[in-house]
Amino acid sequence: MKKMLSLAAMFAVLASASPAHAELKLSGDAGVRLRDVSYFSDADQLSLSNSASDDVVFQYRVRLNAAADLGDGYFFKALLQNEKLIYGDTPPNIIAAGGWQSVGYANTEEINVDVSNFYFGRMLEDCHYMVGRLPLNSFNNPIFDLAVYPSQPLSNPVFNINFDRVLGLNYGLKVGDGMLNTTLVVLDNKVGDNTADDGDGLFNDGYALHLDYKVNVGNVTLEPQFLTILTNSDIWTQDIRGAGYVVTEKVTPYTFGALIGVPAGDAKLTFGAFYTNCDDTTPNGGANVDYDGYLFRVKGEIGNFMAWYDFNRTTDDANDVKFTNHFVWAQYKIPVYSSAAGSITVQPTVRYLASKEDHTGYNVSGERLRSELWATVSF
Repeated sequence: MKKMLSLAAMFAVLASASPAHAELKLSGDAGVRLRDVSYFSDADQLSLSNSASDDVVFQYRVRLNAAADLGDGYFFKALLQNEKLIYGDTPPNIIAAGGWQSVGYANTEEINVDVSNFYFGRMLEDCHYMVGRLPLNSFNNPIFDLAVYPSQPLSNPVFNINFDRVLGLNYGLKVGDGMLNTTLVVLDNKVGDNTADDGDGLFNDGYALHLDYKVNVGNVTLEPQFLTILTNSDIWTQDIRGAGYVVTEKVTPYTFGALIGVPAGDAKLTFGAFYTNCDDTTPNGGANVDYDGYLFRVKGEIGNFMAWYDFNRTTDDANDVKFTNHFVWAQYKIPVYSSAAGSITVQPTVRYLASKEDHTGYNVSGERLRSELWATVSF
């Protein structure tokens, strides 16, 4: 927390600098969250967790945004937040919460503040470009979830575990009535020797390409997308029985789909459908990786209420396993105070996850219910 206060003081000094310097605008939020977690499974089935059943968790989060207008369309933006990943009994068991920190033993936990994302570039009338640690908006766009966590893409794993950002270069261009965004993503930096294996040598680093086109057709918003891994890269798959995260090395899956936004009176409905596929053999005589999966989303928003339902099914043909997942998120934001300087809100939230693995001759399944109460101040 002392580090956060020092950084805030530094930004305040910069923001009050002379007119010869760029004006630095600060914003952010701070919140506390009470979470009750319940798990429903038999002893030999999925636990979906690394903690005990009926667990009450007290958490907090502080995020600080900085933005600078450099003039002539040039800009800089950054987000500071806690990025500590809490490990279970043995790595790689990870308890991640997208910047939320749980109160530890005797209140002795330490909150670490990091530059979560930063990017700079230029905004023009018909195009823009930016480079840096770019935000992904994966909370509202599940394409990266399905691409990176194909066996369990639900419950926002990219937002919670990868902190919703990636190093990349983005270029956007107005095409027709819509905006086409092309983003070159650096997934990993594994330089290797120049061997005969695909992906080694100069291009042994992991690169991905994300194409996104967003256009309004009347009152309907269309957003088709395509995400492909260009060079062999590591993909993390989640073991939903609580055994952690297993890395599949050097594969090149591709994912595509679309989001469609439709107004419905005072409400807004969003429909999403995405498909992923991988059929590779890992280098150096490695294992065969052969899977495909899809994810459907239905989301509704009206006033301060928002809810969505996700359905995912992924088939691992190499190991003859089918993963089926259901997820529901529902929240209601209650305004407590609002002014030009900021606001205070209280937000009851419910999250429900049900998962099942179908193996040859047997299956395992489990459910998790999280009821939460958020209190947040935004400034």
